[in-house]
Amino acid sequence: MTDTTAGQAPAPVSAPAPAQAADPARERLRRWRLVLGGDQADGTGCALSGRDAAMDGALAALYGKGDKASAGRDRSAGLGASAPSVARWLGDIRDYFPSSVVQVMQRDAIDRLGLASLLLEPEMLQAVEPDVHLVGTLLSLHKAMPETTRETARAVVRKVVGELERRLATRTRATLTGALDRSARVRRPRHHDIDWNRTIAANLKHYLPEYRTVVPERLIGYGRAARSVKKEVVLCIDQSGSMAASVVYASVFGAVLASMRSISTRLVVFDTAVVDLTDQLDDPVDVLFGTQLGGGTDINRALAYCQERITRPAETVVVLISDLYEGGIRDEMLKRVAAMKASGVQFVALLALSDEGAPAYDREHAAALAALGAPAFACTPDLFPEVMAAALEKRPLPIPDPA
Repeated sequence: MTDTTAGQAPAPVSAPAPAQAADPARERLRRWRLVLGGDQADGTGCALSGRDAAMDGALAALYGKGDKASAGRDRSAGLGASAPSVARWLGDIRDYFPSSVVQVMQRDAIDRLGLASLLLEPEMLQAVEPDVHLVGTLLSLHKAMPETTRETARAVVRKVVGELERRLATRTRATLTGALDRSARVRRPRHHDIDWNRTIAANLKHYLPEYRTVVPERLIGYGRAARSVKKEVVLCIDQSGSMAASVVYASVFGAVLASMRSISTRLVVFDTAVVDLTDQLDDPVDVLFGTQLGGGTDINRALAYCQERITRPAETVVVLISDLYEGGIRDEMLKRVAAMKASGVQFVALLALSDEGAPAYDREHAAALAALGAPAFACTPDLFPEVMAAALEKRPLPIPDPA
């Protein structure tokens, strides 16, 4: 269970009692009763007790209708505005549901019941299940946080960032190191550096039928990663409120790229202003707290800033991460993209960098970028290393099938 439609409770997933497990029909009624909420119209006739009743109460507090009551209890008890009661509720749902469902319910509680302000209290932050979406909410609130809450908030963000780094860093470094090696071909390679596929393809005219073999006259090999900087990467990240998860993932990837000697990484965030956070890339938590989620969008201004700092266009990859809802000068934005591509820059446009599925985006601007040879697409964190490897090697990007 990873998602739920607005206003609808996640399907209960707790283990049934042994007696219920022995009766599939009763178990179906029990689950429908928990989903429907016990109103008279649910038609199940199923009564709950013990753990099931407590689980129903936790669901009722969030998804209750507010105008209906079940037998002997108010389905819409609500969470109220009390931090202690919300903290208890957060503890309850972590006991009743798996982590993926807890994260969905926390998100719904913040959106449906306006509980974001309660996250400014340390005891609330200690009770929540940390995830990328919670980090986005905290980042949007951090300017309003009292001093007593900031360290707790940083600890929550650091935990999520640490988990993401452990999940993504090793594969990203391995994939990009291979791409950097392959991008530096040499003509007199050592034996273990020979790229046999390209060598055979280049020497097919020297095939000897009687020996059923190819005699290579020219060897093509992988270059070894040098200590000097080979490529430059510019991450240009839209920090409008809708891009919260993308900002989190991009900051983690920025720190990983910055740790690689052969890549010079610049990280720029923007709304209507542009902020260069490159000097904070050694700690993605500092990068995240340097962002300011919300506000408008001026993609043209951000690209102008990035363009001015490109010194080796043929060895540079610019990654724009934005939903493309431009508040600046549209035509100038497109001219900048065209100019960068004409100079040799590899330009990548990502509508989102997250696991959230198909994003909302400006389709007209996406089509305009595609016409310039820079197709815009959504990218998951797991796909991002492959996208970057393709860009570094100047080969077609692995664009996912929109279907």
